[in-house]
Formats: sequence, structure tokens, C-alpha cells
Amino acid sequence: MADERTSADGGMETSYGFRDVGVGEKQGLVNTVFHKVAKRYDVMNDVMSVGLHRVWKDSMVAALNPRRSETYRVLDVAGGTGDIAFRIIEASDRKAHATVLDINGSMLAVGAERAEKRGLSSHLDFVEANAEALPFPDRHFDAYTIAFGIRNVPRIDVALGEAYRVLKRGGRLLVLEFAAVDMPVLDQVYDAWSFNAIPRFGQMITGEAEPYQYLVESIRKFPAQAEFARMIEAAGFSRVTYTNYTGGIAALHSGWKI
Repeated sequence: MADERTSADGGMETSYGFRDVGVGEKQGLVNTVFHKVAKRYDVMNDVMSVGLHRVWKDSMVAALNPRRSETYRVLDVAGGTGDIAFRIIEASDRKAHATVLDINGSMLAVGAERAEKRGLSSHLDFVEANAEALPFPDRHFDAYTIAFGIRNVPRIDVALGEAYRVLKRGGRLLVLEFAAVDMPVLDQVYDAWSFNAIPRFGQMITGEAEPYQYLVESIRKFPAQAEFARMIEAAGFSRVTYTNYTGGIAALHSGWKI
């Protein structure tokens, strides 16, 4: 497959999968995708990653190592169903507070229902808002996390700038995202699985194939690891690093506001 990836210089803002769309069109199209798949989103994450997303998310929270403090505040962006936020709260011995922000109300509704069932509602709040215009004051959070959501943000540079703004000095950014596979053979197997199997499973499980065709294509358009690290640095973050998971199927990016 030809390399379809965008670069640190831009391109994701007009990329709806492999389709080019007009400036301002992408957000509405992405919102429609997530309204369609919200109730089965986590089930399909298991299918798309063969369950590995759970291991990667656990590794992300272990890397964050949230403080066991009632004053510790984390913002989890594009985290509507609560998957990362729940892990962070549990890792803090139910002391930290997490704000789950998502532009999609359907995803947030799933997360709020799950939080209630787990007895975590008092440790969480759910906010419907855009990652490109966060409704929070400067230097408000100790950590900013986003898992498998940054590639769906049209203006990634703007979102990273907002992440930097709302973090306290010494605050940490962690971004978990599908990445560029760097292992021979695995890349071919992964492509075959992604483009042939995932949309079919999406149709079977959610009744919708098209959203998963988009999600697969968006992974291939997202900048490769080194390029995305450049974007994080350009937003002002220091000590920027990334760690590949499972041969580069996913990568955890880290930056600090110093």
C-alpha cells in the first residue's frame, strides 16, 4: 500500500479517511461516525485491536502514574465512554478527579452510564466540548490524556496548543494513538486485517460498515511517530518521546509543560 500519511505540516484537517473534504466539513462527518457507533464502540475496539487496546491503555495509565491525591486533576479528551478516566481514578485509589471531554454527546452518555454502574460518578464530570476550544482556564490540569482520538480532531495543532494552555507547569501530555507499523510482515498482515476484516465485523456488530472504513483509513492518514512528535514539540512541549506498542501498531507519545 502506498504511504498515505500526512505530515507535521498538515493535511489531517481536510482528510476524512482517504477522502479530501472542505475546510470545516470533517468535524460534522466524524460526529456522525461516533453517533452511529457509540453503544458498540468499546466492543469494536476489542475487535479492531484483537483486545490489545486494553493492554495499551493499561500501559498508558501506568506511564502516567497518577498521584493518589484529591487535588490531582486530569483531563481526558475524546474519552467519552470513560475507558481511560476509569483506569486513572482506580490507579489513584479513587482519589484523583477526571474530567472527560468529548464533542459527541452519544459517547458521553455511554460513559456517564458506565460511571454510575461502577460507582465512580463522584470522581468524574463529563463535558461536551471541542478539543480545539477547551472551556477551561489556563494552567488548570495536572495531566491531559487522549487515547485513539487525536486523529479525529481536524486541527491537531490547535488541539495540542489548547492542551499546553490548560496544563499546569510540570503537567504532562500523554497521547495514545494508532501508528505506523515498523515490523516487516506485520505491516502486511495488519493491512489485510484492517481493510478486509474490520469493516465486515463493524457491519456484523454495529450494523454499520462505513464508520469503520473511515476509522481504518484515518489510521493510515495520521502522521507517523516522528512527525507527530514534531507537532507536540511545536506546541511547546518539552522532553517529547514516544514508545511503540506491538511493533508500532500503536504508540504512546509523551510531553511535559516545563
